[in-house]
Amino acid sequence: MTELRSNPGLAAARHITPSVQRLLDRLVDAPVAVSDAAMTLLLANPMYGALLGDLSGLRGLERNDAWRCFMGVPTRVRHTPEERRACEVGMVSQLRRTAARYPADRQLRRLIGELRTSSERFAELWDAGAVGRFEAWHKTIEHPQVGLLTLDCDLLPLEESDLYILVYSAEPGTGAAEKLELISVVGTQSLVE
Repeated sequence: MTELRSNPGLAAARHITPSVQRLLDRLVDAPVAVSDAAMTLLLANPMYGALLGDLSGLRGLERNDAWRCFMGVPTRVRHTPEERRACEVGMVSQLRRTAARYPADRQLRRLIGELRTSSERFAELWDAGAVGRFEAWHKTIEHPQVGLLTLDCDLLPLEESDLYILVYSAEPGTGAAEKLELISVVGTQSLVE
């Protein structure tokens, strides 16, 4: 598991215990990431990078899922319009809950302020008091080497912390499982010369 540098703030809520690290180290065959309550990526294993693209170079706000979503940063995840709307509402709601728990966190206030001034959609949802849940049931991903694959996506909250483990998996014996296995072999290599 490769640790991405985290921003200061929410420091206590970003601590990954040794037992959680051991759990993550055992999940090498599945794309796995850990995010904080503000949806900022803290850790990602190599399979996660192979599936969704190399994230190790992300810095600052780029590591935040909501920022990437509302700023229109290209992603391999494909949403229907309905899924996109539900995702946006869920992200705004999650940031609102996190801001209520950590009202003095400067990084979080900066993120929300940046989103409100730079994204009309975020500002509209924020100002309207949009309420929803930040959930992940399945995701369709367009991978450059294997094409489209739809995976189960589980968002697991860690007890007594504000961390979330995101795990992608496929039902055994399916085309998605075969494609995920191929991605584990290919990794982040490019098949085009």
